[in-house]
This record gives sequence, C-alpha cells and structure tokens, in this order.
Amino acid sequence: MTIQFARRYEDEKIGTVSCNNPADIFSNWQNEKEVWLFIAPHDDDIVIGAGLTFLAALQKKIKVFAAVISNGRMGYCTHEQRPVIAQVRREETQASFAALGLPPENLYLFDYDDGSLLQNMGRRFAPNPPDSNSIAGATGLQNTLTWLLRQTKPTRVFIPNRLDLHPDHKVVHHETVISVFHAQGGIWPELGEVIDTIPFLYEYATYSDFIKPPNILVRVSGSLTEQRLHALALYKSQLQIELTVKELRKTGGKEYLLEIMFEIFKPEKYADLFNMT
Repeated sequence: MTIQFARRYEDEKIGTVSCNNPADIFSNWQNEKEVWLFIAPHDDDIVIGAGLTFLAALQKKIKVFAAVISNGRMGYCTHEQRPVIAQVRREETQASFAALGLPPENLYLFDYDDGSLLQNMGRRFAPNPPDSNSIAGATGLQNTLTWLLRQTKPTRVFIPNRLDLHPDHKVVHHETVISVFHAQGGIWPELGEVIDTIPFLYEYATYSDFIKPPNILVRVSGSLTEQRLHALALYKSQLQIELTVKELRKTGGKEYLLEIMFEIFKPEKYADLFNMT
C-alpha cells in the first residue's frame, strides 16, 4: 500500500514530497496529538471530496472525526423515497463511514434539513420544547460547530470549498471558520472547554474549482482508491451515484486540497500601501 503526499509552495510546481511522512507536508505537525476533523454539509461530500485524504489519515493512525451537518431529507429521487429518505440516508452514511474504517463513535450526525442551512446560520436560544439540533439550550450552526470543535479539539479541519456551487457548501465553510474563532474564545462557556490551538483549515472540492490552485496533493495506491469507491457506492438511494463513482474512477488515486490560514484582521499589514509623511 502506497500513500504519498506532495506540497506545492508559491511559484513552484512541487515542493516537498514524502511517500511516508505527512509531517513533512502538513504545517506545524503535532505528532501523536494530531486530530483531523472532516466536516460535510451532506453525507457523501467527504468521501467524494476528501475520501483519499480521510483514508490516508486512518492508515497513518491519525485520530479522525467526521461530522455530517444535514439529514438528507431533500435527497429523494423518487416519490416513494420521500417519506423515508432521511432514515435511509442515515443508514447509508453509517455503512459508508464503517467501510472507510472510521470507528462509529467518531461519527457525528446532525439533523439540519439539507437545502436549508442558510436559514440556520448563527446561534439562537432553543425553542421550548427544544429541537433536534439543540445543544446546551441553543441551536444554529455556530452553536453546533463551536460545540463540535470544543469536543474534538482538532489540529486540522477539512471543509468544503468556499466556491462550491451548492449553497449548503458555502454556508458550512463560512460557519466553520467563524466557529473556529468562537471555539478558541471564552464565549458560550456551556459549549465546553475552549480549544487551545487554532486548527489549520483545508478546503476540499466537490462541485467547483478552488479559489486559487491547491497546494497539497494526496496520492494513494489502488486498494485505497477502491475502498473509497466502494464506500461511495453505498449511497444507493442517490440514483446518480454511479456517475460520480465513474468520474472518480477516471481520476484514480489522486486528490487535491487547499490549505488556508485562519487569520484575524491586522490593519498594519496595509501600512506600506500608503506613502504618507
């Protein structure tokens, strides 16, 4: 089994390459403290956009968590599926992540309606009685994601490409980034102990090109590629899934990521743009 990582630095086609050691590629490597959190708006997004990276992390004995934000309620493809699709997709999700090798206790499944994530941005106090997404007396994506980050304390978080066509992808990207800000601060103490390390963020793509060229390549051997495709094919309720499997088979064992920095605005970085005496 081969797992290879490559990093491209600015103005270079390729930087450091390692067949065995992600520490040579991923910034500020934390050794045994490494924890990777993959966040997806929909159940199949991780295996489509970051499935090889997910498998590589598990093979390297990195602690991995996955979180699926929506319940798949709008993913029905026939009239017969409509009343049962959420439960069907939940079962498919559990089977798919089991096929990837994720321990079931490391899988978080939330209950936001897909297609409606825009309406669930932010945080608000929970209704009475509380809804299925209520945590510590509040609800909303920032409540959920801040809690999740404090529970898992990741060193790296993998999120959808900010330019992906699906609005749910854009929302999860945005809400995760602001939730990193919340999770490392003292706000909302009922959501858990604050994280003491700001995680690195990585975009994975499912629908659209990255905002700029990706800087990390993950390449794996055929056995892991087939494992990924098998896990994807388990979403049988999605009648177009075979087309996705076919396209990913053409790509083979390669996957791209864009590492982005979490940075707070610093006005002084613009000082040199203005020559005033």
